[in-house]
Amino acid sequence: MRALLFGVLLSIISLSHAQDTIVTTLNGDVEGTIQKNIISWKGMRFAEPPTGEWRWRPTRQLTNWKGIQPAMQFGKDCIQATWGPSGMSVKKDASEDCLFINVWRTSKQPMSKKLPVMVWIHGGAFVFGSGSQAMYDGESFAEQGVVLVTFNYRLGRLGFFGFPALTAEHPNEFKGNYGYMDQIAALNWVKDNISAFGGDDNNITIFGESAGGVSVHSMLSIPAAHGLFDKAIIESGGGRDGVLTGRPLSKENADIYYPVSAETIGVNFAIRNGIIDIDANALAALRAMPAEQILDNGIETDPETGKPIYSGPILDGRLVIETAESAYKAGRQAKVPLLIGNNSAEVPAGFVSAESKPELLNVFAPHQEQVAKAFDPKGETDFAKLLTLINTDKVWAEPARFTARAFNQIEQPVYMYLFSYVAESQRERSPFGASHASELGYVFNTLTTVLKDKLTPKDQVMAEQIHSYWANFAKHGNPNGENLTIWPQYDDQALIMEFTAEGSSVARADDRNARLDAMEIADK
Repeated sequence: MRALLFGVLLSIISLSHAQDTIVTTLNGDVEGTIQKNIISWKGMRFAEPPTGEWRWRPTRQLTNWKGIQPAMQFGKDCIQATWGPSGMSVKKDASEDCLFINVWRTSKQPMSKKLPVMVWIHGGAFVFGSGSQAMYDGESFAEQGVVLVTFNYRLGRLGFFGFPALTAEHPNEFKGNYGYMDQIAALNWVKDNISAFGGDDNNITIFGESAGGVSVHSMLSIPAAHGLFDKAIIESGGGRDGVLTGRPLSKENADIYYPVSAETIGVNFAIRNGIIDIDANALAALRAMPAEQILDNGIETDPETGKPIYSGPILDGRLVIETAESAYKAGRQAKVPLLIGNNSAEVPAGFVSAESKPELLNVFAPHQEQVAKAFDPKGETDFAKLLTLINTDKVWAEPARFTARAFNQIEQPVYMYLFSYVAESQRERSPFGASHASELGYVFNTLTTVLKDKLTPKDQVMAEQIHSYWANFAKHGNPNGENLTIWPQYDDQALIMEFTAEGSSVARADDRNARLDAMEIADK
């Protein structure tokens, strides 16, 4: 009798879990998996494949299906290059058919309990990355009572491309920014479907780092994305013009940062592949090329001519109607709470290049003396450190402060941070501070994917703090919570939260302001 009752109980539990893992979306049923009180649905399509005649076309709405679609493993990454022993090559298991989305939530709460939602937009310079990277696993956020969503979007020339015949084709469609169209389609999918996964469709936070942070800026300033989210987090995402912020579609010399238009760059790429014309037949030939040939091992400049062959994001005038900086100056951005910041020593990425201190300071003429006074008052700063600090402040820190001030102006809550912590095992490799993207394992509380057996208790404590701040912000629009240092709003007192090199969380005035002021003045 006892064995019979135990068997019945197991059957009931199994049935309950099955009911939790099968979800009805607007397009049909999907079945996920449950492990350690975490339910996940992986590799769900959120749009039709952008292949064949649909290459370089707006994201297509998903068609319905019958039966139950399995959602138990990640879909393919968007096609991209990767480094190998012999140089650049096509990443394994990547495809042009890549528009997949993933969801994690706890099984400890009933599906009727609508939990806050976080939607991650991955970085990677708009040419690599995916929503399936191990570092972006959603288990820890799910344990915090948050529904975590990740997804893929088209990258490189398949994601951002201009060409004269493409502009002329289907004149009522958006052009150029196919990666952004995918992001907006994913956000629409979340808005329409996340309640079926136990998420609150009126409490959605988008967040991203590097190109993902640039994407969050774009979602904040693209009218078609407004209303699809309720809060935003930007990690090392810039905010000023000139950092992946959109080149003109067809006009030459219309932008001081991007003098060559996206269409001209598309023509350069066609010529590299023996396509001389710019008419519909030329476009058909481009669409007929294998995706691997479009990728071209990820190169962005023709090695024979020196001409650019990849545009990056495009200021097309219809979907992307202005840059984030333009929108923020006019107060036209989405009116949502914001958490924003950057790392203390973002690795120089060629935004400001020089071989010596005089050459570096002359970049900022006629304001080089003010820059020198702010960054190197005694003339004793190591050149490598100086180059790192100037790149960090020009590209990431000053634009973050500008953005924070812009959101203050529209009376939205703003929380600003500086991430200075370096894992104990990595301090010799990062002598000047926290490098670009080094906060990610802390945000997702997935440090074991990076540090493995070198993870220390001090590292883990920092991860749990930062992870909790991010989850709290998603829940309440305020990062503060139990057993955490109080994080004040970035308002008239301009206080920031620093996650210090020593491993503490300290709210303080921003001691970088003299440097950031110098950058702001030098860029005017």
